[in-house]
Amino acid sequence: MNTETARASTERPIVTFQQHMLRERDRFPHATGEFSWLLSGLTLATKMIQNKVRHAGLTDILGAQGTANIQGEQQQKLDVYANDALLHCLSLRENIGLLASEEAENPIILHHGSAKAKYAVVFDPLDGSSNIDVNVGVGTIFSILRRPEGDAEKDESWLLQPGSAQVAAGYVLYGPSTMLVYTTGNGVHGFTLEPSIGAYVLSHPDIRMPQSGPYYSVNEANRDGFPEGYQEYLRRLTSGAAGRTYSSRYIGSLVGDFHRTLLKGGVYLYPPTKSHPNGKLRLLYECNPIAFLAEQAGGMATNGLQRLLDLKPESLHARSPFIVGSMKEMEEFKRCVSH
Repeated sequence: MNTETARASTERPIVTFQQHMLRERDRFPHATGEFSWLLSGLTLATKMIQNKVRHAGLTDILGAQGTANIQGEQQQKLDVYANDALLHCLSLRENIGLLASEEAENPIILHHGSAKAKYAVVFDPLDGSSNIDVNVGVGTIFSILRRPEGDAEKDESWLLQPGSAQVAAGYVLYGPSTMLVYTTGNGVHGFTLEPSIGAYVLSHPDIRMPQSGPYYSVNEANRDGFPEGYQEYLRRLTSGAAGRTYSSRYIGSLVGDFHRTLLKGGVYLYPPTKSHPNGKLRLLYECNPIAFLAEQAGGMATNGLQRLLDLKPESLHARSPFIVGSMKEMEEFKRCVSH
């Protein structure tokens, strides 16, 4: 590191995730000390997960576990490790009443009957894990819901709330660097893990999704099975009829694809198909937290018919079509599917 670079790095103020939560406590209505304590459990677990991901090629952590999750999908060893790490770190937080994982059929009851238990946490422990064997970026997605008023002894009432009820959501992307992106309903902020100090450091304050972007992201191998409105939309994107020339980018990891859309703009689509008319992404674990982030960054998210965050989940593992992106591309999408 040269002298000029060293001087710049020391002159730039370092704000950790915990410092940010404390600094923003007056502005963020849910950034109380106990809420910060909850989030510290999440960040600790993700640090454990990123360490395993970083050493995946050097240890016996790659490959299939030999079991299937509730979705009927083959579990990877890292799926199981990530799930266990989150359960372990979050179960110690007395202000969490329920945990729900995409990998488990039923929610895990923690301090359900305690007056201190004010929150439920749902998570996808390792999104995109089928890509891990080929060294593609994967991520953890999380959503936090407040204990509902009324008959809160019913487990489902804690979890089956519309996405608009989320008090916080975010993801951690394990890529060339490990990055935490989160919102509490007052904008979106990004933190990069600094390995030398073991802390997430504010690197992307107040992220705003561009009003338009050059990329669209969809699994075009399934294009023939998309509804006609979706096919017309893709034709307009690829022909220049939508006002610009778009390039296709598709990783196959929701966190990776959305992260690019968040920073660069454009649109991500996971349409309904003939074989999966209700879509494949899980509403609670994937769609809701990503939609919350998108709206807070100035974007839009829909299930193709209505605002995504207005949907009330019918079950713990309900699925939904999912379209999310910049305002210009989303308005063009709405015009195509409304015909």
